[in-house]
Amino acid sequence: MPIGSAAGHGNLPQGNWVPSIYSKNVLKFFRRASVAEAITNTDYYGEISNFGDTVNIIKEPTVSVSEYKRGQLLQTQDLDDAGDTLTVDQAKYFQFVVDDIEAKQSHIGWESMATSSGAYSLKNVYDSNILAYISTQVQAANIYGTDAAAGTTPSTDAIDLGYGSGEVSPLKVMARLKRSLDDEDVPEENRWFVAKPEFWEVMADENSKLMGVDFTGDGASKLRNGRVTDGLIRGFECYISNNVTAGATAQVALAGHMSAVATVSQIAKTENLRSTEFFGDVIRGLHLFGRKSLRTNAIAKSFYLVD
Repeated sequence: MPIGSAAGHGNLPQGNWVPSIYSKNVLKFFRRASVAEAITNTDYYGEISNFGDTVNIIKEPTVSVSEYKRGQLLQTQDLDDAGDTLTVDQAKYFQFVVDDIEAKQSHIGWESMATSSGAYSLKNVYDSNILAYISTQVQAANIYGTDAAAGTTPSTDAIDLGYGSGEVSPLKVMARLKRSLDDEDVPEENRWFVAKPEFWEVMADENSKLMGVDFTGDGASKLRNGRVTDGLIRGFECYISNNVTAGATAQVALAGHMSAVATVSQIAKTENLRSTEFFGDVIRGLHLFGRKSLRTNAIAKSFYLVD
């Protein structure tokens, strides 16, 4: 299902099609499939309805601890309630036609397939946007390896991923990014790590026990949202995604804490209209979302190369 345009009509059955129910189901599937949903602060869902809406985010205050001395007056701290503003500045849409001519050619399970297809398309667009944004928010001290300008030879300072001479293992890359977060006193709970399939392929080559049945899934696994394994690796919840933005000449692995970036997302303005081009109903909806970096020191990334 295209996002951003609607192309003609296909084998679509007519029925009791309710756009609001469709959008609700799409959003449910979308949130189960999206990696960006799993690694960002989504506490502010339900607070947006229009493009340009803003959400006020109060930052967690830092509470000071002072030395207590008998007979000394206690000093009261005035907590800082400063915050950030998240603006809904991203809008994507879907639009398709339910054809009258094929009204009696009902396909069992078609609505479910359309729902999962819509969710998958939304997920790819959304994850690409959010992961690209996260990659731009990393402070310089938390970057491991370097990229090179487009059209040039890949930088020798990019991490050569592997287990041979002069190469760096995936576990060491993860350990280095973990240390970056440790140095910034980032909480150990709710840390995440995202990389493309090739990163996990190299990991699996030399860590078969670590990347066992949970890596591929066994049909009964609870894994979703691109989770790689049920357990933690180097303290990270690990995810696989083709939507991680690459550098100019090197690939990128991202790590961080769920509090680092806040996101809001909502499918709004779902409509059912009579088509002016086809004998059928046009179903369309608007996907609104926004993102805001809250803690640049709680994100890290590595540039790496794979032979």
